[in-house]
Amino acid sequence: MSGTSLDGVDAVLADFAGAKPRLVASAHVVFDAPLQRELLALNFSGANEIERAALAGNELAGRYAAAVAEVLLRSKTPAADIRAIGCHGQTVRHRPERGYTTQIGNAALLAELTGIRVAADFRSRDVAAGGQGAPLAPAFHAAVFADPAEDRVVVNIGGIANLTFLPRSGNVSGFDSGPGNCLLDLWAGQHLGKKFDAGGTWASGGQAIPELLERLLREPYFSALPPKSTGRDLFNETWLRSMLKGGEAAQAVQATLLELTARSLADAIGRHCASARRLIVCGGGVRNAALLRRLAELAATAAVDASDRHGVDPQLVEAATFAWLAKQALDGGPGNLPSVTGARGARVLGTVYSA
Repeated sequence: MSGTSLDGVDAVLADFAGAKPRLVASAHVVFDAPLQRELLALNFSGANEIERAALAGNELAGRYAAAVAEVLLRSKTPAADIRAIGCHGQTVRHRPERGYTTQIGNAALLAELTGIRVAADFRSRDVAAGGQGAPLAPAFHAAVFADPAEDRVVVNIGGIANLTFLPRSGNVSGFDSGPGNCLLDLWAGQHLGKKFDAGGTWASGGQAIPELLERLLREPYFSALPPKSTGRDLFNETWLRSMLKGGEAAQAVQATLLELTARSLADAIGRHCASARRLIVCGGGVRNAALLRRLAELAATAAVDASDRHGVDPQLVEAATFAWLAKQALDGGPGNLPSVTGARGARVLGTVYSA
């Protein structure tokens, strides 16, 4: 999995023989700065973008292959023992309202580089069936984190934040709530010269700007009803700059962006998952202690746990999701939940490239 945070590739070796998946080994391959810049640039129209996207996809395939090799080495597993690689690819455009979503990564090349069957392109079939193509993790969340004793919400805080409502009975639901780390990391990069605000320390030392927060929260996406999904197509530097009046203290803006992520998540939970008594948090945002403290304050009626307390490393939930989606593709089982994406029905997701 490589997501909107653009930090690198997370890979897991997942064993699905038991009732719940067992994560055997994991690896992380970092994206260097030039690749990060190119992937971010490809979220927007630019010169020669078709060739640039193809070349970036080839480079990504190399990173994915390196992550696979590292996982196999750490687990001492022969490539021949792997049934398939589930590869999400890197989203560069997500416009389900216009009938498309685009992930690059050259799955065919990945199959050549590894000698292992690859399942990829999981989102487009759901979009073709009238769905958002996202989030796809709720089906996996339901399989791993649901509990018949309590209503739960799985909160994934990556570049974009999304949530999955797991009621004791009834349909699973879920949607993207809005920005997770993407704006926080953008602002920290510009004003701290760092990839992220470690632990939310810089943000917690500032005071949120109420007027700015109010403008940010007026974004129509937040009040739109699910099914819905979003990405850097909306929540990007241009969007943020359009909300600034000029002259705001940089640290105060960071504090406001942290409050935006926490508030938009808590508001979404309050509107659509009010009966939840536990939040299970995963994704890179788990490392932002200030953000988790604020989310716990705003969602005071629910306990807040990191997903490792429920058996899955917070950094590996999404990678495990796409391993599970590869299994579903090979087994001919559905990978989407129409109650989440809004698709016309359950669909087998993904294209399979033989080894």
